[in-house]
Amino acid sequence: MSLLATFVLSTILTSPVHAQSAPQPVPITDRTPEPEDRPLPAPMKLEVDATDIARAIFRVKQTIAIEPSKPLTLLYPQWLPGKHAPRGALAEMTGLKIRAGGKLLNWTRDPVEVYAFHVDTPAGARSVDLEFQFTSPLQGSEGRIVVTPSMMNVQWEQVSFYPAGHFTRAIQVQPSITLPKGWTGVAALDGAKITDNRIDYSVTTYETLVDSPMFAGPHYKKWDLGNRVTLNVWADEARFLDAKPEHIAAHRALVDEAVILFGSKHFDRYEFLLGLTEELGGIGLEHHRSSENTRETDYFTEWDNNGSERGLLPHELVHSWNGKFRRPAEMWTPDYATPMRDNLLWVYEGQTSYWDLVLAARSGLQSKEMVLGEWAKHAGFYAEQPGRDWRSVEDTTHDPIFGARKAKPFASQARGEDYYNEGSLVWLAADMTIRELSKGRKSLDDFAKAFFGMRDADWGVLTYDFDEVVRSLNAVQPYDWAAFLDTRLRQPGQPAPLTGIDKAGYRLVWKEEANVFDKETMVESGTLNLIHSLGVTLDKDGKVTSVFWNSPAFKADIVNGTKIIAVDGLAYSKDRLTEAITTAKDGRTPVRLLVERNKRYAQIDIAYSGGLRYPHLEPAAKGETAIDRLLAPRRAMK
Repeated sequence: MSLLATFVLSTILTSPVHAQSAPQPVPITDRTPEPEDRPLPAPMKLEVDATDIARAIFRVKQTIAIEPSKPLTLLYPQWLPGKHAPRGALAEMTGLKIRAGGKLLNWTRDPVEVYAFHVDTPAGARSVDLEFQFTSPLQGSEGRIVVTPSMMNVQWEQVSFYPAGHFTRAIQVQPSITLPKGWTGVAALDGAKITDNRIDYSVTTYETLVDSPMFAGPHYKKWDLGNRVTLNVWADEARFLDAKPEHIAAHRALVDEAVILFGSKHFDRYEFLLGLTEELGGIGLEHHRSSENTRETDYFTEWDNNGSERGLLPHELVHSWNGKFRRPAEMWTPDYATPMRDNLLWVYEGQTSYWDLVLAARSGLQSKEMVLGEWAKHAGFYAEQPGRDWRSVEDTTHDPIFGARKAKPFASQARGEDYYNEGSLVWLAADMTIRELSKGRKSLDDFAKAFFGMRDADWGVLTYDFDEVVRSLNAVQPYDWAAFLDTRLRQPGQPAPLTGIDKAGYRLVWKEEANVFDKETMVESGTLNLIHSLGVTLDKDGKVTSVFWNSPAFKADIVNGTKIIAVDGLAYSKDRLTEAITTAKDGRTPVRLLVERNKRYAQIDIAYSGGLRYPHLEPAAKGETAIDRLLAPRRAMK
């Protein structure tokens, strides 16, 4: 070792050690009281002024009784039933001022629970008065549009606070709303008294209020569907309300079939709230005595061309039994600050997605061919989906929380909320297994009646867990249901969920022509679905909106946002691209594309010879199948 090296080493070893800065965490103090099942001293009062449709601003006044001996924390709803995630619209709440006896009070937002507001209340105060505005989105980039010049969707959780420390079912509230003149508003709330354009409702619970949204607008019509169910419809223009008797008859049949299926009617009344609109933000959201729904304006006027759209109302109606009345125990929460655990969404949403197709067919809202086309679409997708190798269906139930329902770069590998559609196919397999083991004497209908149809007129929430689902299935037909469900839903790397299709007498096949469901949805959306051939979907302008993992397009470095400019040297069109894919079946001619991404152009030759591929379900043999029996109307059997 040289003298210099020896000196350096000696200096290092003998120099004092310089301590690194090493902070310790600041303890988190939870100042928000836990919810208790106890009432407020008096009902809250809530007044909503919804007349400012030009600026889409709701102006709110609220009075909340307080307990003088306790600190006051006000909560803005965050974890909302039906949304399966923290979706509270706090960013649009503005201008909050809180007073007691006319004196302005100080409030502090909790730095951890940012939906909580701690209020300095004076001694002796018995209530506080709130004023604020909900500045609803004006364009889609700001969030879902809930106010237009011809329609609005009032969601009470967006225009109200509630005090911490109470179950929401124990908090009473007396709501009122002032609508634009000439508008009709409907919500599943009781005791409506209309004075000019103001509606005052009877005292209800805060839980019921949040579960009872309103649709309103000047172009409105309603139909009685029987069983105390009403179809309330608003439209951008009055001409879109022109429903024919057979259209309403199909909706009436839907209600009849649902009541026959479940054998009970726990709600005292039910309000379909349906907006036919190109302006209001889309929604399909379940509630105990109502549902929020939007469809395109031609829902009635182009009835024969939009059968693919008519699965929404059956889905939301089924949720009144499955999701609202019966709910996974870990998804029921005492307030809207307690997180939900979504593990059993494959029952809540998956079985609902099964019954919505069955009831749509039984009622005539959708044709059997349309239902088979939708099942074919899902079966074909899961037959080739790569992401199932690493991620289970149950794991996708957490996607609403961390994925926030935003688009993903490679959704087929990442997986999304597959508990809906794969759940539907798993429940089809359960149904067909019951039919097979019982030699046709039992079916999943028997499970639905036993599990969801109990306690007629019970307007509450009855919770369940995995073990109860298994016990109830075994009560219908003994089998190892725990292993059946665990394997298919909780374990990754499972084969495509085709068992139910096979047992039902059908098989998955591939054709160059799209099935009726895929064909209609492509026409309605203006898109081109080539997922099972090139491995892409394209919007109406030829822009790539999704790429299938390991597909020919993926291997050619085509990604979302790429735009196809030309096919074989000629300007892009859907027909030109599909013709090129068909020509390439000769195994010698590539699919030749000129593409643009980020202002960069590239010529890409894709060596793909598989032709156009679309999934279909077709009977495996002649004669009546189990699916035919499954989808047959029950009204005719009574």
